Amino acid sequence: MGKVRNNDNKLYVLDTNVLLHEPFAFLSFQEHQVVIPMTVLEELDHIKDRKKDVSRDARIAIRALDDVLRDASPEEMLAGVDLSGVTKNCTGKLTIVNDHIFEDAVSGLPGDENDHRIINTALHLQQLRVEVKVVLVTKDINMRLKAKGAGLEFVEDYRTDQLIDDISLLTSGYKKLDGDFWAHVKECDSEQNGRDTYHTVPRSLLNEVFINEYLLDETGHFAARVVDYDEEHIKLLDLGFERIMGRSAWGIVPKNVYQAMAINSLLDPNLDLVILTGPAGCGKTLLALACALELVIERGMYDKIIVTRNTPEIAESIGFLPGTEEEKMLPWLAAITDSLEVLHKNDENPISSRNYIMEKANIQFKSINFMRGRSIQNAIVILDESQNLTASQLKTIITRCGEGTKLICSGNLAQIDSNYLTPVTSGLTYIVERFKDFQGSSTVNLNGVVRSRLASFAEENL
Repeated sequence: MGKVRNNDNKLYVLDTNVLLHEPFAFLSFQEHQVVIPMTVLEELDHIKDRKKDVSRDARIAIRALDDVLRDASPEEMLAGVDLSGVTKNCTGKLTIVNDHIFEDAVSGLPGDENDHRIINTALHLQQLRVEVKVVLVTKDINMRLKAKGAGLEFVEDYRTDQLIDDISLLTSGYKKLDGDFWAHVKECDSEQNGRDTYHTVPRSLLNEVFINEYLLDETGHFAARVVDYDEEHIKLLDLGFERIMGRSAWGIVPKNVYQAMAINSLLDPNLDLVILTGPAGCGKTLLALACALELVIERGMYDKIIVTRNTPEIAESIGFLPGTEEEKMLPWLAAITDSLEVLHKNDENPISSRNYIMEKANIQFKSINFMRGRSIQNAIVILDESQNLTASQLKTIITRCGEGTKLICSGNLAQIDSNYLTPVTSGLTYIVERFKDFQGSSTVNLNGVVRSRLASFAEENL
């Protein structure tokens, strides 16, 4: 009688793109065995010297593997090196397999492609280790299809870093309530604190809330923000629909309630992180810049504005552009200079006004590559196009923000340029979910294109 498979005992074969996506991914499989084919190491070796962002991730993965396997003998590497001493969350084993010795006939796929060799490894182990569940883990959709077609029973995407299963589940930063909110309230304690009015209502009115989440109802008169809650009560800051719609920043008046909520968050000095999501043309960059100018020049709350963004293939592109770092960044940050011109289009000389404001507000254009190691104090940092950053890259930037610094992250998850990110694995999605219950942050999805009717039609129909 053959061995009976134990599905609780798993063996994971990792594809190269998993380690490029998360260099420490081999530590994410808890008590199970992780297998890395020799082909994966060869691909990492080829990628590490490329002049692209992904080469850094390849080098990190190689160093991480070396740290674990440095003292292991060849016999130990084949049998599996214990990972329990590396991290407390992982008690499994790591094995390097020489997949070049396996016969191509196992999979029936041509043997001259790296993807086929990795699939072949998983199929060979599936036949050899019938007592365990062999799983190929890859972020390549086509490779998953080929593996299934070749006879591999279990193929998975790498989802350890995904906080949500579908982008539709991502919090928008606000809730729209049915009917009249106050018609449902039977008990309420109100208090006045300066110009602000706070209401404490029963928690049973709302199923699930987050700190700094906005609440709107169908009447068009009620608008509030959750400032605190416990198991029994929710404390709301009464914003007033007319009042929030009447607020402006640097001459910009909100065109819809979503922009009004964004301005409210951006101008709040108690919020250290504001995340703006939404389609192209909804006003993310314009609002961020207008509120930054308001806080720096009009209110004098910050000393400078630092603008940065991800620059695709930055290692190749930025080096060949002439001039200083800021001059090299100008083509990438044209959206900022365009927005400055819009804010001053009615001036007698818009270009002179733009240059004057850039100097007065001390607006600095910085490459994201040079943010590492800095400590930014008393500044507003605008991180544009943040949907193209990984969670670790965003962590690097957020941890640069020192005392008195406000970070504004904006991005459109429908416009991801990276081949290694999807809307659910983007760093922007990651920080929206991680910070949604942080007292010092707020998220607003600007639902609605206001750039032009052409842009609005294109967003809805293309």
